[in-house]
Amino acid sequence: MEKITSFTINHDTLEVGMYISRIDDDIVTYDLRLVKPNNGYFLSTGSLHTIEHLFATYARNTKFSKNIVYVGPMGCRTGCYLLTRNMSHEDAISLVQDSFDFISKFEGEIPGTKKEECGNYLDHDLDKAKEDIKPFLKALQNYKVENLKYQD
Repeated sequence: MEKITSFTINHDTLEVGMYISRIDDDIVTYDLRLVKPNNGYFLSTGSLHTIEHLFATYARNTKFSKNIVYVGPMGCRTGCYLLTRNMSHEDAISLVQDSFDFISKFEGEIPGTKKEECGNYLDHDLDKAKEDIKPFLKALQNYKVENLKYQD
């Protein structure tokens, strides 16, 4: 089988940040790398699950709601994917910055965490999520479209 594009990126040199993983017609897949891969620290499932719920809820309640195709966690627990349609890279960066700022300040009940709403409703950790996103928020300060390219 052919190697998928994301497996051709050298994860040992990948840093915390936001990258364009692939473009398929009008859908852009963004790689939101919250922690450096293979560096000994991975997001806990509770933290990543909380980030996913808050990120997806926030993004789908903005003016870009119709442009959001998917928000979800990476199985390796180093980040998330954001898939958008018909949205500029500048707007995607802004949306991600705003979404993670929202997460950093969030208080209260995490959306979608009732038993009837979530398949693993007990596995959430808001405090850890807030702590885990700090390096990502710092990395995204003054982020530009040219930063979206994977580094060689």
